[in-house]
Amino acid sequence: MFTGLIEAVGKLTEVRPTPAGVELRITGPWTDLTEGESISVSGVCLTVLEHGIGWFTVAAMVMTISRTAIGDWIPGKRVNLERAMRADSRFGGHLVQGHVDGVGLVHGALRHGDALLLDVTLPPGLSETLVLHGSVALDGVSLTVNRLEGDKLQVALIDYTPRHTALTELEKGSKVHVETVVIGKYVKGLVAPYLNQ
Repeated sequence: MFTGLIEAVGKLTEVRPTPAGVELRITGPWTDLTEGESISVSGVCLTVLEHGIGWFTVAAMVMTISRTAIGDWIPGKRVNLERAMRADSRFGGHLVQGHVDGVGLVHGALRHGDALLLDVTLPPGLSETLVLHGSVALDGVSLTVNRLEGDKLQVALIDYTPRHTALTELEKGSKVHVETVVIGKYVKGLVAPYLNQ
């Protein structure tokens, strides 16, 4: 489980195909990683395989690649990093599982005062688990839904967010990992049988 508060921005230094998918080598600031721990890499929960001073590796299997934009990643890409939340840590974002619900497409970015308005086209059906002024995770970053019209989502990035995440690299046409709030998914599942009567 994660919070959507990015701890560091890493850089992808190697993408190595494997029989099960790909192995990624990423720079990171931590010296106390352990093999087998979970880490969110731009919103995707992955498992640390190996680690050293300033780097670690994770693997993405074929199923993960098919549900994310990882298949498009190349060395040099900057990625948002967050280690799994500890039970005694401060909970400042929202419940983020690292289970990407779909890949959105950025269709606009507009500066409005001290905020950057980011417009994203969502995959069909994802907006059903979002609410205005509720939470959403884009590339692992906990954000607030600023506008929601059909499958069009808008979030507002305060000045701090672009400076401390890799969201600055998003532009029109960029793919972005979208994870909606788990509570919304449960509510949708619970009411679905009654809506079809």
